Amino acid sequence: MQGLFFEDDTGVRYVLRFLVVLIGFWTAWRTGKAVAEGWSGIPTVVVYTLLLGIVMRFLHYALFQGPFISGFYYVVDVVLLLIFSIAGFRLRRTRQMVQNYYWLYEPTSAFSWKKKD
Repeated sequence: MQGLFFEDDTGVRYVLRFLVVLIGFWTAWRTGKAVAEGWSGIPTVVVYTLLLGIVMRFLHYALFQGPFISGFYYVVDVVLLLIFSIAGFRLRRTRQMVQNYYWLYEPTSAFSWKKKD
């Protein structure tokens, strides 16, 4: 792939790293939304995100020769993925509650709702 889009290998590495991060965050977001659509709770989001963290560690290991078994980097990956997965979960759950129970709830923000007065 060298010489096709970039003069050297460093440009390809940066683009590939960006794509891996983008795919990871998008997958975490979709995981949170999917759990909310199935009416499951936050513990399910956490379990799926822990598994997604293992997949992301493998991608970093396989593509960039990073450490696969590293507690520090795994925790960093999981925390970042949890931010996106819980945000996707809360956004979808708020829409569900407001749309399905429109006579009971109204949105207060994109991530929360309250009972109607």
